[in-house]
Amino acid sequence: MSAHATDLSYPLRSPRRVLPGFGLTLGYTLLYLSLIVLLPLAATFVKTAELGWGPFWHVVGAPRTLAALRLSFGAAALAALVNVAAGLLVAWVLTRYDFPLRRVLDALVDLPFALPTAVAGIALTALYAPRGWIGALLAPLGVSVAYTPLGVVVALVFVGLPFVVRTLQPVLEELDREVEQAAATLGASSVQIVARVVLPTAWPALLTGFALAFARGIGEYGSVIFIAGNMPMVSEIAPLLIVTKLEQFEYAAATAIAVVMLAISFVLLLGINALQGWSQRRLGTEAA
Repeated sequence: MSAHATDLSYPLRSPRRVLPGFGLTLGYTLLYLSLIVLLPLAATFVKTAELGWGPFWHVVGAPRTLAALRLSFGAAALAALVNVAAGLLVAWVLTRYDFPLRRVLDALVDLPFALPTAVAGIALTALYAPRGWIGALLAPLGVSVAYTPLGVVVALVFVGLPFVVRTLQPVLEELDREVEQAAATLGASSVQIVARVVLPTAWPALLTGFALAFARGIGEYGSVIFIAGNMPMVSEIAPLLIVTKLEQFEYAAATAIAVVMLAISFVLLLGINALQGWSQRRLGTEAA
């Protein structure tokens, strides 16, 4: 054995990094986030501070503001729940079955991403208006969709579905089908296989899809204003109320409503992320 082979004084060569070092990449990340995210948010809070506590609570506690916030968050949560159920079904069909025009159906899922939201709102209004193709069928049943809070939910379901489907698809594709077949061999029914095999594995992805669809629904504007009717205290969403305040040059009041929406959204999404992390740790513990 040579001396060089036994000499431990030679430093080990560190592996070559594809990206620059930690300090440079972290600095660029913080700079980018500061310019794109933190500075606009800070400007929102600074503008809101011009009101003072009294006027601030007067704006956010007004009945019209509270009604708009309830509609925005309630409709976004309901639409996200509908998309979780529908998105799971659509993702299951796309990953488990091979049928004609499957690629066409897969491409249609992404259509709300490419379609301008205003165009989507006009199309939904034309369909669900009392004389529309679908609205005319629902009118004899006493169901009104367009110009009601139900129309808001329909619009948010439309724009939020791709988030759930695209989040679930990779998880279902990686799910070993032999596990499902083994469960069926042991006598498990289809419902039991879904409840005890599929859902526990897909649960974190379902939460992620729900959070993404919920976050998109809270701030959605273009596809909602046409079908909602925009009646104060009835079908007016919070983003529209913010735009109304801006048009009236009440900039501080508009940012006050935006700050409240931001705070509520942050708390809800933080809770969802915590639940998702707990679910992943639980799955890891059970797997171990």
